[in-house]
Amino acid sequence: MDFNGRSGEMSVFTTVAQEGSLSAAARALGLTPSAVSRIIARTEQRLGTRLLLRTTRAITFTAEGEAFLRGARRILADMDEVEEAIADQGVPRGRLRVSAALGHGRLAIVPLVAAFSARYPNIVVDLNLGDEVVDILGGQADVAVRFGHLPDSPLTARRIGTTGQVVVASPEYLQRHGIPQEPEDLLQHNCLRFNFRRAEPNWPFIRDGKSFALKVSGNIECSSGEALAQFAQMGAGIARIGEFSVSEDLQRGDLIALLQAWNPGDQEPIHAVFVGGATMPARVRLFVDFLVEHHRMSAET
Repeated sequence: MDFNGRSGEMSVFTTVAQEGSLSAAARALGLTPSAVSRIIARTEQRLGTRLLLRTTRAITFTAEGEAFLRGARRILADMDEVEEAIADQGVPRGRLRVSAALGHGRLAIVPLVAAFSARYPNIVVDLNLGDEVVDILGGQADVAVRFGHLPDSPLTARRIGTTGQVVVASPEYLQRHGIPQEPEDLLQHNCLRFNFRRAEPNWPFIRDGKSFALKVSGNIECSSGEALAQFAQMGAGIARIGEFSVSEDLQRGDLIALLQAWNPGDQEPIHAVFVGGATMPARVRLFVDFLVEHHRMSAET
């Protein structure tokens, strides 16, 4: 590395701060202690101020040195990010942080991540499954998979799929409490509901071509569709959740679909949300394209 330019001086200075001494920084950089000392002195002379106070035992930073250190670290990090983004265009690499809801992530995103990693082995996928909404602009994730209609924001969103809703209960629950024959019968049943803010308080239905909503109640509320499906399997009540969460349970007969004649057929969009723009790393673009491609192939089969 060339240590004559300003970026080289910043690298030397931040290494001295990291290692705690000139001699340790010299070993880390492959330089002599005297060379490191000359570079620091040159930097101080150019800036016209003292950055380090050196003693035989330790080094300390002046106020100007602390300010220079903060700025140098920020600039070097920005340079690394830009170079990484450019290098991605050739052989995509680096860490890709993906956020997805627990249930959908386990059932749908985990298999896709495995396939994506096999195609792009140099990309490290850091997958976080949870039902909280992460701050993408704040750097908590590179890509988030989100359900429902999205609020206006500076983020970019691409639709990767849709999912319908279905009312379900276990055979055990229905044997004990009876099968609801029409939506109003749900008023006499224990209905398991979502508790997060964007969840609709009423369940929608359709009759004679007209939509209506029914206010249901129950003694269990939860933020996870997968957990609600488990409660329903255990006979705790009736749930209305995404079809993807219970498709296997319905096929096995662990859950029974109810009131399908009144199902409004509403579809909830699924989006991949990320920071777009010209500087978007190739690994982010490739992953989003992979999600869209998989949805298209699934829709055609």
